[in-house]
Amino acid sequence: MKILHTADWHLGHRLHDHSQNEEQTLFLNWITTYITEKEVDVLLISGDVFDSGAPSNQSLELYYNFLVGLKNTCCNAIIITGGNHDSPGTLNAPKHILEALSINVIGKATENIDDEVFKIIINSETVIIAAVPYLRDGDIRKAVAGETFEDLVDKYKTALINHYKAVAIKCKDVNSNNAPVIAMGHLFAIGGSVSDSEQNIYVGSLGHIGASDFPDYYDYVALGHLHRPQIVGGNNKVRYCGSPNILSFSEINYDKKVLLLTLSANKITTVTEDIVPCFRAFFQIKGTIEECISQFPIVKPTSYGLMPWVEIILDEDSTVNTDMLNKKAEEYTFDILKTSLKKQNKHKGIEELLKDSSSIKELEPTEVFKLKCKEVDFDLKENPAVWDAFNEILQKVKQQ
Repeated sequence: MKILHTADWHLGHRLHDHSQNEEQTLFLNWITTYITEKEVDVLLISGDVFDSGAPSNQSLELYYNFLVGLKNTCCNAIIITGGNHDSPGTLNAPKHILEALSINVIGKATENIDDEVFKIIINSETVIIAAVPYLRDGDIRKAVAGETFEDLVDKYKTALINHYKAVAIKCKDVNSNNAPVIAMGHLFAIGGSVSDSEQNIYVGSLGHIGASDFPDYYDYVALGHLHRPQIVGGNNKVRYCGSPNILSFSEINYDKKVLLLTLSANKITTVTEDIVPCFRAFFQIKGTIEECISQFPIVKPTSYGLMPWVEIILDEDSTVNTDMLNKKAEEYTFDILKTSLKKQNKHKGIEELLKDSSSIKELEPTEVFKLKCKEVDFDLKENPAVWDAFNEILQKVKQQ
């Protein structure tokens, strides 16, 4: 049996207000071909199918066309779990219709732990899947009036770990022939390496667990949320597959991957990393204006023909005029998505930050809050409770 571990598709994502629909369409076509060529039996998507809780019709069409198209492949089972970007209601809405296509969706944690456990039998081989979605605080823990932030952190982390233990116990109950057990998850695991495109999904260290916190009963933990493919805490059976497409210029210096598990004789025999093609070329160009212009000829598209995207980091001060840079770029076939100054003042005021930002989406709420505190001479380091309170409010807003 072959099982494909993927996550963080972020359908509908826009990079600096530029749609990534073209490379996402190419990825879905590629993975359909990959499933056929590799004879994949089971597809796992560990959260963040969409980039927004209210995906566009275009994103929904991509998603459903892909799922329906899998019926023409050898893939016999698909399991999809919700991530922090996903709306549980949106994912779960067609749940019963998708089940007729052997597609199981778990948008959020439910009161019945049985809903997260699946026993899949294909050609006399069996695998047990613990399909754990992104676990929101309100889904797994009862709030208590008057509890401190420290209580919140401790109780949520305990509830999260206990949830994985409870699902493992249920897996053991249904595992009558000692089949391999694979857990899915969408969370931040301690030791993971992040990029600029992941949201902070926890308050402070709330919910941060390590590889050792997962029950030993799991033979493999298929994680989503972090966009760089990686092994967690040196434990080869706890892994992030990463996002299949580049979602930030901070992600251009490493390969995007999917992970293919091969099962035989009730064991996971191999975990293979396969590189996802780079459908669109991304470039970071650094230096003075003259040095950056001299590098323009190296910007070329990939074989897929999509317009290359460029980020320019100028080694100049805050008074430089970029008109010559932009005018010269018009002679080439690429789009400059972002231009920044390496030597710019790192502590801009809010008004200047708003002025220099082409879109409000470029501003991180935490950054704005820190700047505001700085402007009114409020020391957050001496008042950590205020910082924790802000993050707790921000977390509740994100969940809604």
